[in-house]
Amino acid sequence: MAGSRRRRRARELLPQQGTEPSPPEDAALSSREVTTVESPCPASASTSSPLSGPHVCADLLDSLLHEIIALFNSFQDFLAFIGTCHSWRTAVSTFPFVYTFSFPPLHFKPDGPYVHPHSGDIKPILLSNCRWQLSDPTKKNLSLVCSVPENSPNAMHYLGCSYGYLIFSYEEHCLLVDVYTGSKVKPPKLPPNNNLGYFCGIGILTAPLISANSRLLLFSRASMFEWQVGTNSWSEHPLDLGRERIYQIVFFKGDIFAIDALMRLHTIHLTPRFSMREVPIQWEFLSINLWLVVCGDMLLMIAQRLNSGGLDGSSFKVFRLDFTVEPAKWVKVEKLENIALFVSLDRKDPTFYCMSPERWGGKSNCIYFARLSEDPEETWSAAELGQLVPKNAVHPMFYGMSFPPDCGVLSSLWVFPSLIYGSG
Repeated sequence: MAGSRRRRRARELLPQQGTEPSPPEDAALSSREVTTVESPCPASASTSSPLSGPHVCADLLDSLLHEIIALFNSFQDFLAFIGTCHSWRTAVSTFPFVYTFSFPPLHFKPDGPYVHPHSGDIKPILLSNCRWQLSDPTKKNLSLVCSVPENSPNAMHYLGCSYGYLIFSYEEHCLLVDVYTGSKVKPPKLPPNNNLGYFCGIGILTAPLISANSRLLLFSRASMFEWQVGTNSWSEHPLDLGRERIYQIVFFKGDIFAIDALMRLHTIHLTPRFSMREVPIQWEFLSINLWLVVCGDMLLMIAQRLNSGGLDGSSFKVFRLDFTVEPAKWVKVEKLENIALFVSLDRKDPTFYCMSPERWGGKSNCIYFARLSEDPEETWSAAELGQLVPKNAVHPMFYGMSFPPDCGVLSSLWVFPSLIYGSG
């Protein structure tokens, strides 16, 4: 598949609002131009009409197509692939994620000036003003602008991002918004007095929204609310956490792991019945800020530590959780080798890893932050493992474990669009 052919098709998949994709021969956008799409993006933004003529490659085995997918260097390559024909789109839905993608996630940047967390009263986000820009680290001259669809509830709290969907709630209302197409999903009304807003709410999907077993989980201080996608009601499960907040949730080897404000790690099981238990862990260090990152068969933790009380900035170290000993133990990782990690300051947002980042112009042994400083020109930053981060970075206390999250701020984050997780 020639590179020029991939770029040409990728541009077709980013039409102007209200237009249909143009045939390949009519594509007029240069790959050097900035492609901007107002949202709600049309459905055609994520699909493409099959090319005319016979499809000599339509009958390729999924195993071969999976090997091709594993070689992609950018999200644009992925778009070109799924736009080739229906059988190739279907192959994505059977792609075994043990391979992982070799291209980075997209960068999500809220439209408008940077707002410092806790810079004012905690208020719900006005969705009528909620717009964002998606950009590809591999192709900085291409971008996509979307917004929350019309006729959506206006004032809501941000609870997280999962499988390509922003998660909002306010009182009894809940809303999922696709970051790439701008489409929305409205779950049934939540139980009253759920206490999901302000400082304590966090949400996550257990699987892609199109999956038959997908569930939406929303956590408050006291309860977990569970919605089986497609049903018309919620289940409520009490939490025994002493009303401490859950700060981050990840999926690792089929289990749900959650870390709370006291840095306690818990596993959550939904079947055959809801259960939650603490994982005994031996801690040998203290950190002002922590992020969990699932990296293949490893559960990693990024720890931010101040140097000279913060006067000389801070640095980041990475640890791997060793489950072979009891209690489990965090073991320092000296080098990430050919791996790059992607995190956001807000731990309600997803974290990712990428193998061989040099293939798309990235750098191994680095941590890519969606936003690390208050520089208005900054989009994302890369910090090498152990490297000193300047003290003009965003003060870590506003995202630290001891400080409650600001649900009134939608910050920069990394995201894979929902169509990555299944396009059959």
